[in-house]
Amino acid sequence: MSRRSQAPADHATTLGRRIATHTARVTIIGQGYVGLPLAVEFAKAGFSVTGLDSDPDRVAALATGRSHVPDVRSEEVQALLRAGRYRATTEPSMLAESDAVLICVPTPLRKSKDPDISYVVAASKEVASRFRPGQLIILESTTYPGTTQELLLPLFQANGARIGEDLFLAFSPERIDPGNPTFKVKDIPKVVGGVTPACTRLAVALYREIVPRVHEVSTPQVAELAKLYENVFRNVNIALANEFSLMCRRLGVSTREVIDAAATKPFGFMPFYPGPGIGGHCIPVDPLYLSWKMRLNGYEARFISLADEINRAMPAHVLSLVGDALNEMGRAIKGARICVLGVAYKRGIGDTRESPAHEIITTLRRKGAQVAYADPHVASFQVDGIELKAVELTEEELRASDCVLILTDHPEFDYDAVVRHTRLIVDTRDSFPETAAKGTRLVRL
Repeated sequence: MSRRSQAPADHATTLGRRIATHTARVTIIGQGYVGLPLAVEFAKAGFSVTGLDSDPDRVAALATGRSHVPDVRSEEVQALLRAGRYRATTEPSMLAESDAVLICVPTPLRKSKDPDISYVVAASKEVASRFRPGQLIILESTTYPGTTQELLLPLFQANGARIGEDLFLAFSPERIDPGNPTFKVKDIPKVVGGVTPACTRLAVALYREIVPRVHEVSTPQVAELAKLYENVFRNVNIALANEFSLMCRRLGVSTREVIDAAATKPFGFMPFYPGPGIGGHCIPVDPLYLSWKMRLNGYEARFISLADEINRAMPAHVLSLVGDALNEMGRAIKGARICVLGVAYKRGIGDTRESPAHEIITTLRRKGAQVAYADPHVASFQVDGIELKAVELTEEELRASDCVLILTDHPEFDYDAVVRHTRLIVDTRDSFPETAAKGTRLVRL
């Protein structure tokens, strides 16, 4: 048997052995909400891990042990740095030394709502240009179905890679829920689809070192679609809850009471609750990746389109509630002092990506309102090109406000104080019991 015919099996066997013995060198591109927790788990498992990120400030902070992600404590980073199992860098040249490279970069939308995969393309080109035989490459960034095989695979083949022989390529969607204290990286099953069976086998072997349950699928496209379907499911059901809240309001019924009653059914129902709009890196974005791909295939994803329309109309509904509530108290929005509680897209974290607070605060300011905000997780907030600074939620701030608008129900807020010192509360998160303090007007979503 020739040396060349032996090489393919040698690469897979060698890499499999390195994974099993934790001697494989792992690089994770992107050290944000997804990449950093993943890097920490692999480093805790005993792998030598490099976090590669293009943001020099983020890398500098990580190099000194400061974490910017709520799911990773700074003490964890510091311990891994001392142990020599984690380092952060902006230098892509170390990709050539890596045995496994995981790509965890953002995939936002363009203003046209088309996918922006420029970060994936840039990262993939960096990896492909430094390809060496025997590497495992896994894309985790959420993207449209077909990305792994239509975009990444040709890049590596152009650099001489033989898929399933000396290059192993797979897709495994990230499933991080930032700020969730119950489900961390190690608690969430991984879905893995490789371009070839050998690719799948090695990717599964790697993830099984940090995650107890790994679910194999037949192709990367199945794995890509699984992630999109998860978030389409959430997007559609949030839209249903939001529209249901509009119906309940017209009927004079508490939306929360109805949903909580329905949730007592032990099968066939999952509760979703309304809010001021959708935000974050997944739900407002991922479904549109699928609908864009389907339009290219001559199909209009109607549920996705309708859900997007309903959810993106919620900030306007909130603004209408604020305007009507102020009018009933003899005030106009223009000149009113409004204190917004929470600008992050969800409770307990500081992530403001796609947060409905952007549109709501911008519109209030343009209508002439004086807007201040309090958020224990967000020190500053960009609105209409202006940087706002968070205020302390003091008694004086509350009493000076004509309206307190709750957009994010952070657990750190003193809701009793809000009720005691505020004349008008517009609550989009159902933060209060049915009866508020005497003298306070409470408007629910």
